[in-house]
Amino acid sequence: MSAASIVEDVRVGEESKNLSEKLNEVKLENGTTQQPPADDASNGSSSQGPTVAEDKPAGPQMTPIPYPVESAAIPSPPELTAEQQSKYEAVLETVKSWKEVPSTKGKEGPITESEILWLTRECLLRYLRATKWNTADAEKRLLSTLTWRREYGVEELTGDHMSPEGETGKQFIVGWDIAGRPCHYLNPARQNTEPSPRQVQHLVFMLERVIDIMVPGQETLALLINFKTSKTRTNTAPGLSQGREVLNILQTHYPERLGRALIINIPWVVSGFLKLITPFIDPLTRQKLKYNDDMRQHVPPQQLWDQFHGDMEFEYDHSVYWPALLKFAEERYSERRERWVKAGKHYGESESYLRGGNVSSVFQPSANEDAPAPEKETMPTESMEGAAQDKETAPEEKKEVVAPVEESKATAQTSGTQSNGNMDVMEVTPKPVLTTEGDRA
Repeated sequence: MSAASIVEDVRVGEESKNLSEKLNEVKLENGTTQQPPADDASNGSSSQGPTVAEDKPAGPQMTPIPYPVESAAIPSPPELTAEQQSKYEAVLETVKSWKEVPSTKGKEGPITESEILWLTRECLLRYLRATKWNTADAEKRLLSTLTWRREYGVEELTGDHMSPEGETGKQFIVGWDIAGRPCHYLNPARQNTEPSPRQVQHLVFMLERVIDIMVPGQETLALLINFKTSKTRTNTAPGLSQGREVLNILQTHYPERLGRALIINIPWVVSGFLKLITPFIDPLTRQKLKYNDDMRQHVPPQQLWDQFHGDMEFEYDHSVYWPALLKFAEERYSERRERWVKAGKHYGESESYLRGGNVSSVFQPSANEDAPAPEKETMPTESMEGAAQDKETAPEEKKEVVAPVEESKATAQTSGTQSNGNMDVMEVTPKPVLTTEGDRA
């Protein structure tokens, strides 16, 4: 699905209008404003997300880019088989029954609205795919992640607390790949702090921001890692224990989130290790990994950092980039939550709907459900008065009907519709009877 057809869909409605207006406030370093393209009726409709105008700033890019390029093709999700749909519905019923989140660290308690919002339809499907469609395993892992998110304090991680980790730009989010995935850059050579829990928290914080800004229809990210050596630090790789912790977090609590991993300047030690383990990597995962490849094939050159041989000059200034990222992510999260509240705060809501795609809430009532009663036609005052006078003076006519007589047995005959909607049924006796057609009070 081409991302070029998306902008009208997201801009439809007041919510989408608010999103566009807010994103227009994201300023570039040179004082210009990057805006979505104008409406184009030829673009058609899509359930995906908007695109960004491809105007190149006069100076270096210094803030996040709001949308993918118009040529980005966001793939449509595969249709579920009957068996997969049944398993999804079973998991949904289970999570809807969760009223408490367990914890062994004093964090147990009633499930919160933000946790219910996290349990989207696509979230449940990601865990089902990660567990090979084993419903019991998927439910266990979902509840485990809810517990981890509480105990780790994912929602309590703040921009102020993480700011020192981001001062050198060792991680930043800018641009989108050819499939509309947000590009998350890792630059180990820019490491500026010693190993600590906050380093891992910084990675989790940035992953959450990547998820916040995703466009409708896309639920994965592009990870771009530059292993270029540092002039000031000889060892920028994390320790073994920290590496294991990061790997466990990614595999256990962010399943099915990696769409593409693009890696350049790989040290010979890492390169040799990758060659050894590649045969043992799952084929689907292996297809996502690209080492020292032509990165312009995976990310549009105009949104690819020039250190990855793209055309985008990007300059990281923490005082400019960091507040812009926080504002951008918060606005998109707020828009998503507003849609969730408006639809009824359901478990299993559609992420495409929540992100402003041209789709309805999965819990939207059908056309006949809760439909308002039709309004009575109004008449001009004079006509109404005349009708009232006619009713007072003219007697009501009743049509007499003689029911046929049957000698063998009695029959049943309907004589109209009662006020409660039921059919009025009477028994016809061997004698002729008079009935009145029409509605009964």
